[in-house]
Amino acid sequence: MATKARTRARKVNAASKQAETEQLRRVWETPRGWRYWTSVNNTQVGLWYGGTAFAFMLFAGVLALLMRVQLAVPGNDMMSADFYNQAFTLHGTVMMFLFAVPIFEAVAIFLLPPMLGARELPFPRLGAFGFWSFFIGGVFVCGSIFFDAAPSSGWFMYPPLATDKELSGIGADIWLLGLSFIEVASIAAAVELIVGIMKCRAPGMRVNLMPLFAWYLLIVAGMILFAFPPLIAGDLLFEMQRMFDWPFFDPARGGDPLLWQHLFWIFGHPEVYIIFLPAIALMAMIVPTFAQRPIVGYSWIVLAAVGTGFLSFGLWVHHMFTTGLPQISLAFFSAASEAVAIPTGVQIFVFIATMLAGRVIFSVPMLFGSGGIAIFVIGGLTGVMVALAPFDWQAHDTYFIVAHLHYVLIGGMLFPLVGGLYYYYPLIGARMLSMRLGRIAFWLMFTGFNVGFFPMHLTGLRGMPRRVFTYPRGIGWDWLNLVSTIGAFVFAAGVLVVVFDVLRPKKRQPRAVQNPWKAGTLEWLNEPEENWGVRSIPPIESRYPLWDQKGLAEKVNAGAWYLSDARDGRRETLISSVLNAEPVQCQRVAGPSVLPMLSAAFLGGVFIALTFELWVFALLSALATLAAILWWLWTGTGEIPERKSRDVGLGLRLPLYISGPESVGWWAMFITMVGDGTAFASLIFGYFFYWTIHADFTAGQAGPGWWWPMAAAGLFLAAWTATMGALQLNATGRTAAMRLALALGALLALAATAAGLAGPWLHGMQPTAHVYPAIVWVLVAWVLVHAAVGILMQLYCLARSLAGRLSPAHDMELHNVVLYWHFMTISAVIAFAVIGLFPEAM
Repeated sequence: MATKARTRARKVNAASKQAETEQLRRVWETPRGWRYWTSVNNTQVGLWYGGTAFAFMLFAGVLALLMRVQLAVPGNDMMSADFYNQAFTLHGTVMMFLFAVPIFEAVAIFLLPPMLGARELPFPRLGAFGFWSFFIGGVFVCGSIFFDAAPSSGWFMYPPLATDKELSGIGADIWLLGLSFIEVASIAAAVELIVGIMKCRAPGMRVNLMPLFAWYLLIVAGMILFAFPPLIAGDLLFEMQRMFDWPFFDPARGGDPLLWQHLFWIFGHPEVYIIFLPAIALMAMIVPTFAQRPIVGYSWIVLAAVGTGFLSFGLWVHHMFTTGLPQISLAFFSAASEAVAIPTGVQIFVFIATMLAGRVIFSVPMLFGSGGIAIFVIGGLTGVMVALAPFDWQAHDTYFIVAHLHYVLIGGMLFPLVGGLYYYYPLIGARMLSMRLGRIAFWLMFTGFNVGFFPMHLTGLRGMPRRVFTYPRGIGWDWLNLVSTIGAFVFAAGVLVVVFDVLRPKKRQPRAVQNPWKAGTLEWLNEPEENWGVRSIPPIESRYPLWDQKGLAEKVNAGAWYLSDARDGRRETLISSVLNAEPVQCQRVAGPSVLPMLSAAFLGGVFIALTFELWVFALLSALATLAAILWWLWTGTGEIPERKSRDVGLGLRLPLYISGPESVGWWAMFITMVGDGTAFASLIFGYFFYWTIHADFTAGQAGPGWWWPMAAAGLFLAAWTATMGALQLNATGRTAAMRLALALGALLALAATAAGLAGPWLHGMQPTAHVYPAIVWVLVAWVLVHAAVGILMQLYCLARSLAGRLSPAHDMELHNVVLYWHFMTISAVIAFAVIGLFPEAM
């Protein structure tokens, strides 16, 4: 009888677990039909991102082959000079902005939740918004070439060529505004990834137990916050000159084209490492698996990655060695450029040491990874060469630089990425890719790449300049260019083999087993084709839990750990503390919604309308964007749950609502404002750049005086104080006083806005006359636009309170608004102090 009772109990328990599994699957499943496009699931958004980025890569590859055909023989007239320039510009733009960065954002969005033991990243709708922004912006930029309107001034858009409307046409506007829109997507993804890595780790996964992939992506996302905003600031100045003739890069009116180079390369050189480090992150997952042992020197590789990210921001001037900079600048940046080889070398030696310490299983992922490292090392050696100023003076803007760039980017990024595709495809399509086709693809790509790009070193040393669409016979470039073109087509054949392997039908192929490579990290707990994460969230005690925690997979799949059910019918994941990953909240994650797509579409309409100077349409699109975002925030964030806490399993109850520094919303606001502050710092850098290059910065132009800027700063401080007071009053339950404080803060901010405008307006500062009034107006406009956003936030909190959605116990929005006003006030005080006192007080 006892045996029968135990058997019945086991059957009941198994049926219960099966029912819980089906319930979880239903809650997390992707919508069907037209609602499929409203999905915000991390798996789906990651696949959208990845597929779109690969499509853009193939488009840019076709442009590259057209250029190689044009250069195969001297005197070729297949392409006109203008079309060649459009193809060259779009090739570089797409590869750098629409493939290299988005593809790793796609990989991260897809892999990080299961790798961290989470069901989802904290802001899935933000991830979807980022994808749609990327998609719309990419189609807009790439589609321009079919209308003979593509940018043609190079993917770096140097003035004065790109600022002259007659020479560059509308293509430069498409580049500036289209990429500014795409950069919104990159920053949105960075916020999502940073908060996800910091706050969504499985219980026990302390920072020193995180997978190396997570460490690398955390560093890269942080780099995006400091690298992309300077380019956004530069785009703002650039477009103000093109649209309204403000002379930021016009030397005749006090401007300087070198400011654009500084802002562009402050972004451009970290961009190389933003591309390279995620590829190394994939290698950090692949190498231990095929060496069948943990990575050697975990702490060293983390420190080396941090060092690489840090040093990358001190190298931008080595792109400007030929611009006539002071000797001390050349020496400093040359030394910094040499120094970055040290942490980069540490990472490569760690992989070699891991392979030597284990028993390496050679496979297609390892083949692509090791081939990529070999190519990257060659690119690194030529990088050390061009970091020396005397050599750079000879090789600058020659095909030697083209060869170096492609050895670094394709070896350091594309080869490991393809290796990662073969490694992780079982999680994407529940099938294995062909190892035979993978080997064929590798040798075609490896051989074709070296045949195509190694001769370019010699072509450059023989004097062939970059960006020429043809060349005469008999000067030693003919056969080298022909060999490079043949190699490019062999490389392209290898890429097509990979594309065929991914797209070929695989229905007759057996399903991949769970964890086919016998890896040790958590992402392999997922069943192939399941998009709702782990069956239950386990506690973590090791860097390689599948190797070190015996029976973990069985217990997870049996629902033995946290969140093994979806009893409330809601998407839920655990939020944990930053350092020790102690559970602090059960977060209800937003489900499918059309709002991210609508918000991205309306915002895209703003940028597209500005490109063609359709001011009314731009205004209407901006209002629609604001309405969509407010609707999104009102209905999708800050939901007040029906009860305070939830039993997440193992006897642990967690709150369903938290606010302040423990909440993911607070961290998202903080990280966003760090990026915003970087853009503001770039504008301040521009102000002092102009001051230092001119003996008389103002050139006799009127300034805003000191009184109005100081009054504006004081009023903004008062508005900040009122907003801070509203938070304290709400915490003590004085609702009426809190509402009054919010209203007062908004009125004070309006008064501060009027005072900020009064200074340059009443003193007759004409931004088209000289760069001094122009840069003053830009700083004032930056602050006042942020003030308008701050006022909207104050009024939003007031509306939430009046609607009964903001209370002492549910005050997340108010905490986030106060945090915004901290950064807003700092920016206002600095900006008005700078324009009011410097050079006025000097």
